[in-house]
Amino acid sequence: MDSSIVYMLLMAAVIIIAISVFLSFVPIMLWISALASGVRIGIITLVAMRLRRVIPSRIVNPMIKATKAGIDISINQLESHFLAGGNVDRVVNALIAAHRANIPLPFERAAAIDLAGRDVLQAVQMSVNPRVIETPIVSAVAKNGIEVKVVARVTVRANIERLVGGAGEETIIARVGEGIVTTVGSADAHKDVLENPDKISRTVLDKGLDAGTAFEILSIDIADVDVGKNIGAHLQTEQAEADKRIAQAKAEERRAMAVAQEQEMKARVVEMKAKVVESESQVPLAMAEALRGGQLGVMDYMNMKNIDADTQMRSTLGKMNDNGNSSDQT
Repeated sequence: MDSSIVYMLLMAAVIIIAISVFLSFVPIMLWISALASGVRIGIITLVAMRLRRVIPSRIVNPMIKATKAGIDISINQLESHFLAGGNVDRVVNALIAAHRANIPLPFERAAAIDLAGRDVLQAVQMSVNPRVIETPIVSAVAKNGIEVKVVARVTVRANIERLVGGAGEETIIARVGEGIVTTVGSADAHKDVLENPDKISRTVLDKGLDAGTAFEILSIDIADVDVGKNIGAHLQTEQAEADKRIAQAKAEERRAMAVAQEQEMKARVVEMKAKVVESESQVPLAMAEALRGGQLGVMDYMNMKNIDADTQMRSTLGKMNDNGNSSDQT
């Protein structure tokens, strides 16, 4: 009696385990939900998904949503996108949102956008509800040298056709900033920009800045315009300071050259004096040689000495007279 009870309990446990394993491998409840939702899918197909390491609920549940929304897609499309590493649920949600908004979006394009790393659902939402991008402060200088600081708000809408391979928001911001700098730089005065800020918007929009991007620019609105520094005056001041330093350097160079030339002239004077002293030292030798050779007599020599002494005396008396006259005048 006891052994039969144990046997029955063991058989019940084995049956329960077998049913659990079967239900875990064969998603009966998911198959029933699909049939109740109008999705025709076989048990064998669900088992084959298990064998291909595909989670059946990741395929069947999005398929149920698409069928209820009236979107014609197949199980093979969803399964192939899942195997490629895509987000099936997000793609189906994007298709439903595009279908409700009357935006043409085929499954292949939505799958390509998802596999490219972009949020396809967010792109559809941006197509329906445009997004506002605010640029950082853009500094530009008008022709009169006054700095103008501009902040713009760019209203963009996602372009589904160019979403794959199109540039992102950073490109839009960079191009708008470039357009602002060009427009302000072409203005004759900063007052023209302050009086007509919409001129910036019109000029930037005419440039077609959304070419090659994943967005379509709807409008560019100038949010803030401020006057900055007088860049022209600042540059002129720096240029004048630089010119002054250059002039000072050139003047110092000329002064150094004059000092060098003065020292050179002094050296030449000393050199000439040395030559004079050297020449004067040759006079006694020449006179001695003349005396020995009989070309100069003794009396001639004495007469020359007397003339020299008389000349020195006259020079001394002249200096004394000059000093006496100076004292009398004082």
